[in-house]
Amino acid sequence: MHAFNLQPKTLTLAERLADMAVDALIDEAGLSPKPALVDRRGNGAHTDLHLGLMHASALSLWPAFKEMAEAAIAFGEVGLPLREAIGQIGRDGEQEMLATTHDVNTHRGAIWALGLLVTGAALEPQSSDASAVALRAARLSLLDDRYAPRPLSHGAQVAQRYGARGAREEAQLGFPAVIQRALPQLKRSRAAGHGEQSARLDALLAIMTQLADTCVLYRAGEQGLHTMQLGAQAVLDAGGSASLAGRRRLHELDQQLIALNASPGGAADLLAACLFIDRIESCDGVIQGAF
Repeated sequence: MHAFNLQPKTLTLAERLADMAVDALIDEAGLSPKPALVDRRGNGAHTDLHLGLMHASALSLWPAFKEMAEAAIAFGEVGLPLREAIGQIGRDGEQEMLATTHDVNTHRGAIWALGLLVTGAALEPQSSDASAVALRAARLSLLDDRYAPRPLSHGAQVAQRYGARGAREEAQLGFPAVIQRALPQLKRSRAAGHGEQSARLDALLAIMTQLADTCVLYRAGEQGLHTMQLGAQAVLDAGGSASLAGRRRLHELDQQLIALNASPGGAADLLAACLFIDRIESCDGVIQGAF
C-alpha cells in the first residue's frame, strides 16, 4: 500500500489519556524559567537530573498510564479491585522508570498523582469536569492497597516530621492545590492575556504559595518552605511571571531556592496534574468520542 493511502490510527480512550498524561509531564519539564527545577535553562537545584532524562522518564510511563486507564474501563467502578490493580501497575511503571533513568527518581510522585487522575478520567469519560475527575481519584486514593509496600518514602517521612500534607493526603482531599489554586490561576492568567507559558508558570507559583512541599522540606527544612511560599506569592503580587517586576521576583526566588538546595518537586508534580486536567476539560468531546 502506498504510504499516502495509509489512514491514521484511531486511538482508544486509554491511549488518548496516556498521551495526555505524558504530554503533561513533558510540558511541565520544559516549562521555563521554573524556580530551582529542571527546565530548558538547566538542572535547577539538582545534580542528577536534566531535561533529556525527564523526557525519557515521561515517555517510559506511557504504557503504565494506558494500562491504568484500561483497568478502569475493565472494572468500571471505584473499588478495592481497581485500586489494587492500578497500584501494581504503578509499581511496575516505577520500575520501568528507574530502569530508564538508571535509578534516578524522576517521576515517582507524578506516577501517583497522574495515575489516579488517568484512572478517574477513564472511569467516566462523559464526566470530565475537573472536580468530578479529582473526586473519583480521591475516592480511589482513600482505599487501602493491601499489596503496597510499607516503607516510608522521603515525602512520607517529612510529612510525619513536620505535620505536612504529603502526596497521599493531597490526593485523598481531591487535589485542592490543583482544583482550588492552580487551575483557577491558569485560567485567570490566560484571560488576562499573559500567554500560555506565563499562565502555566503562574499556576505553578499558585501551588507553591501554600503547598507544604515535602521535597522542599526534605532538602531545606522549614526555611526552604517559607522561602518558597513567600517568594512565589511575591511574584504573583508583582503581576505574575508575564510582568517585568514579576520576572525579577521570579529570578530572585530561583536564586534563593538554588542556594538552599530546595527544589519544589511536589509542586512540579501537581502542575503536571493541573495540565492533565486542563487537557481533559478542553478535549471533552474528543475523550468521549474515543470511548
